[in-house]
Amino acid sequence: MQTATDFALTKENLGAYLTGSLSGDSAKGIEAMLSKLKREDVSKPTIYVGTGTCGLGAGAGRTLEAIKAYLAEKNIDADIVQVGCIGLCAEEPMVDFQLPGRTRISFRKITEDKVPQLMDAMLAGNVPEDLACFQFRSKTLKGWNNVKYMDEHPFFASQTRWVLAGCGIVDPTNIWEYIASDGYKAFAKAIYDKTRQEVCDMVEKSGLRGRGGGGFNTGTKWKLALQQEADQKYMICNADEGDPGAFMDRAVIEGDPHRMIEGLAIAAYAIGASKAYVYLRAEYPLAIKHLQQALKQAKEIGLLGENILDSGFDLEIKIKMGAGAFVCGEETALIHSIEGKRGMPRPRPPYPSVKGLFGKPTAINNVETLANIPALVRNGEGWFSSIGTATSKGTKVFALSGNVNNTGLVEVAMGTNLRKIIFEIGGGIPKGRQFKSVQIGGPSGGCMPTPLLDTEIDYESLKSAGAMMGSGGMVVMDDATCMVDVAKYFMDFIQRESCGKCIPCREGTRRMLEILTMITKGRKGEHGADALERFQGITQLERLAEVIKDTSLCGLGNTSPNPILSTLRWFKPEYEAHIYERRCPAGVCPELLVYSIDADKCTGCTLCAKNCPAASIMGAPKSPHYIITDKCISCGTCFTVCRFGAVSKS
Repeated sequence: MQTATDFALTKENLGAYLTGSLSGDSAKGIEAMLSKLKREDVSKPTIYVGTGTCGLGAGAGRTLEAIKAYLAEKNIDADIVQVGCIGLCAEEPMVDFQLPGRTRISFRKITEDKVPQLMDAMLAGNVPEDLACFQFRSKTLKGWNNVKYMDEHPFFASQTRWVLAGCGIVDPTNIWEYIASDGYKAFAKAIYDKTRQEVCDMVEKSGLRGRGGGGFNTGTKWKLALQQEADQKYMICNADEGDPGAFMDRAVIEGDPHRMIEGLAIAAYAIGASKAYVYLRAEYPLAIKHLQQALKQAKEIGLLGENILDSGFDLEIKIKMGAGAFVCGEETALIHSIEGKRGMPRPRPPYPSVKGLFGKPTAINNVETLANIPALVRNGEGWFSSIGTATSKGTKVFALSGNVNNTGLVEVAMGTNLRKIIFEIGGGIPKGRQFKSVQIGGPSGGCMPTPLLDTEIDYESLKSAGAMMGSGGMVVMDDATCMVDVAKYFMDFIQRESCGKCIPCREGTRRMLEILTMITKGRKGEHGADALERFQGITQLERLAEVIKDTSLCGLGNTSPNPILSTLRWFKPEYEAHIYERRCPAGVCPELLVYSIDADKCTGCTLCAKNCPAASIMGAPKSPHYIITDKCISCGTCFTVCRFGAVSKS
């Protein structure tokens, strides 16, 4: 990586450069050298490999080695740049190629076996159109024929990429690439030109609300901490991200860590904190590695440490690795974990802004919230609030997953409706199936059905629909999904992740899970008053959910019944089929399924009978078989092993 010396920058003139007060030949020389890192043009072939966690999971590591081997074998001088995830996870591994004088072009699903085809074609100046995904726009470089631009690609066309602006574009391990793209200018502007109060006012007026779930006004939260008198204050970045299906924070830290660090530094300055923590789960090794490198680089050039850029402001940032406990996403439990205690929530007030980490005033924001700060401070509150709804400003990043064609990271303006996200950006439901529901907000969120597809995304609209913004998980489900089973899955997760401190959450979620389990059970195995107890539990389910919602200690407990309440609200007939008919309409709940063999299709191969663990299938070889219903345990083995489609389930 380049050093400050390479750019004729020193700790003394770096501040002047970042604030725009450095002039003359020095400024022009530095700008010229840094502009090369923007790679608006390149002097030799440059290959960008998406080696974020999702890319590596799809085989990008092997692709990278195959590219290196090809270049070595052909003795070709080219640059290889490892970048993070650009968001289109469904097309990983992704490889970008840029030739001198030509635009950068992105290719999809470049596994190691496709590397020679791609390299041969591109080095000869030909685009393998079957592999091309999109190209980047440029005012000065020549484009490629028959290749869509990124802003024309269905996945990106409707997005507004503020937080994800650098992900998949810049080298996350090179601080100078971030600086070349106006990085740390907002931080320098804040510590040189603005008082702490002015920074808080700007963020408050922008309308930026916490992207971690609660939606509290960020500037207001900072002001509460700023107003406290204390010898020490703390700023915390919550990067715990415990929701199933959520990976936004991981992608930002892996792909553009300095954006989050700059936002954290501005936040620390705004509240008067000289120490900050990033609480990051240990299950994110690549994010941890990139963050450690980024913090080291920022300290080496004087952007962290003592008397930053001769401003008089000191800041030390530490990484605290968590063990993946879902409850540590709750801010007071997170504080306890940093302090070395068991991660358990505490009653509030006092709020962390008054008495937080080590008993000192503390402000906590998540990664996405902080990643919004640099552009907000650089461009002003009016710029930020220019998009969004009346009460929800800016953009929101969602992790789009489940039964949708284009899985990945999506950043859209607040107010974008669900239909556009799922069917335009997400490309709709695969395999010709129908949309059924989308789970928003993780385990604490809710399911939204087809009639709500035109709902505009903001904090209030999601809440009124029985869901919540949460950290941004968005799991799409098709018509083969059982909503009772979905509720049971999330309740099982919540029950296991409950810290156990308060009775409503600890015992209430356990009881709700027991009731859902009874709903999805068949009559086999019932004895005595089991059936009566089943109906009694069902009648208590909704009331129990409301009690837990009203009486739990922390926000996680308060929202834990949401999956049940939302599925009950929108999919009541499905619950009724399970309860009264002992039938799963989606054919998912094993104990409610009845298997049968079509005598006309059965060839008597005996494969089903040989594999049946309950010995419930009878029939002579080469003759139609049949199932003894009373002995069948509904395991589905016969359905799986039958080669002739003779076994059906209902």
